[in-house]
Amino acid sequence: MKVLITDEISQEGLQPLLDDSRMELDIKLGLSVQELHGIIGGYEAIITRSGTNVDAALLEHARGLKIIARAGVGIDNVDVEAASNKGIIVVNAPFGNVNSAAEHTLALLLSLCRKVTIANASLKKGEWKRSPFTGCELKGKTIGIIGIGKVGGRVALRVKAFEAEVIACDPYVSEKRAEDLGVRLVSLEDILRYSDIISVHTPLTEETHDMIRSEHFARMKDGVIIVNCARGGIYNEAATLEALESEKVAGAAFDVWSIEPPNTEVLSRLIGHPRMVVTPHLGANTVEAQRNVAVDVSREIINYLDGRPMESAVNIPRFDPDLMEHMKPFMALVSKIGEFISQLAPPNPSKVIFTYNGKLARYDCAPITVCGLAALLGRHTEQEVNMVNARLVAKNMGIVIEEVRTTESESFSNLITVTLETPEGKRSLAGTLFEGIPKIVKMRDFLTDFTPEGHMLVINYEDKPGLIGKIGTLLGEAGINIGSLNLGRRAKAGEAMVVLSLDTPAAPETIEKLAASVEARFIRAVHMH
Repeated sequence: MKVLITDEISQEGLQPLLDDSRMELDIKLGLSVQELHGIIGGYEAIITRSGTNVDAALLEHARGLKIIARAGVGIDNVDVEAASNKGIIVVNAPFGNVNSAAEHTLALLLSLCRKVTIANASLKKGEWKRSPFTGCELKGKTIGIIGIGKVGGRVALRVKAFEAEVIACDPYVSEKRAEDLGVRLVSLEDILRYSDIISVHTPLTEETHDMIRSEHFARMKDGVIIVNCARGGIYNEAATLEALESEKVAGAAFDVWSIEPPNTEVLSRLIGHPRMVVTPHLGANTVEAQRNVAVDVSREIINYLDGRPMESAVNIPRFDPDLMEHMKPFMALVSKIGEFISQLAPPNPSKVIFTYNGKLARYDCAPITVCGLAALLGRHTEQEVNMVNARLVAKNMGIVIEEVRTTESESFSNLITVTLETPEGKRSLAGTLFEGIPKIVKMRDFLTDFTPEGHMLVINYEDKPGLIGKIGTLLGEAGINIGSLNLGRRAKAGEAMVVLSLDTPAAPETIEKLAASVEARFIRAVHMH
């Protein structure tokens, strides 16, 4: 396999390729766009960092390219859609820097607790002061970690060595994973209420953007310490500044920012705050991390050549065309089921069961399973989850995947059911296709009939006269139009499940009013991609 390397890559990290006799490596740095276009057709793989723009124009010249390897986390310089359309696999190295990021978290936290940065500056000015720099220990503190994936898990293990108590919140990690780390899984509310120190380690998604806002700071202990070495924007930065200025937060240590380089007044004030320890996104900046990302992408190229699963593929490889054409409608259906149930089910699943009923069960349903699994896990992990790596991601989370097929079906010619087993019990969602359109026909044991749409609201309550009217009135007062409404119930005046599609999303305060008005047992906004 001919491999082109266009950016500075750790030579030590390329050793797996150098040791493989099937590989022919060409290192060509500083190529112009025209030069790159002229030679790319002779290569099957390309390894880049951020200095090479792998765009659609380049891919038009890449006649034999099979794999694009980005030696780092970000893939902003790769046109993934154009690569996917040409059947070219794109891989990155999302975990090569996990240890580096975990250690940097500890470095910032300890620097903050022991006031290293300001004591260092004082002594360098020729001062000899000690009392202003009295710090605090980690021993005996309760440390709350939000997200115990690859980085958060390592942080948990390391702070436990300081004899701290560690509690964690992560809705898509099994209890076994938490037990293996020796931490106790709790709710986000308990993290806020009981933690002396809070560190976030989640990806930046729709759910985690501004996840910690003013109302969350209000529920924290006075004098709490907060850390962010994950992604800028998880803590609302204006609210963070306000909490520092009010001394609700005793100190903060941040490596990441919502805008990089930071260029707003809020960020300037936050970075300049005397109780902030800050660095310019250095979490991955170690010699070891740079070597690791090169090793990771080198191994992925070898995995591709050997036909083995790849953990870090960020797009979908091609399946057999005949099989794909038959599966496409069902893959769309299971993706919607997976995305929908991921927002409703209780946290920490230990098992996910995909059940296929009817004619569909005659076929190999593995592509459908991994597609649904990718949709299910995609909102809750630090990495891109797709059909290539979904099973590996689930395995790393401690989640068991089971597939059940039966040609028997009572009501539908084809039915797909996704069931999650969690510490709070089982939750299931079933769907089918009506003239090619995905429909959800069962939620738990409630019969339903609706098409998942962009903004939805699910409410479970005791059915009483007038409640549907109250829901409509409150949404109307909030300026929200109802696109459709589906009511499922077990019996007259019994427990009911209402699913509404909305033209615009409902604000948290509107949802709180709805919950109080109908005495909801469960209410959740669902946002579909």
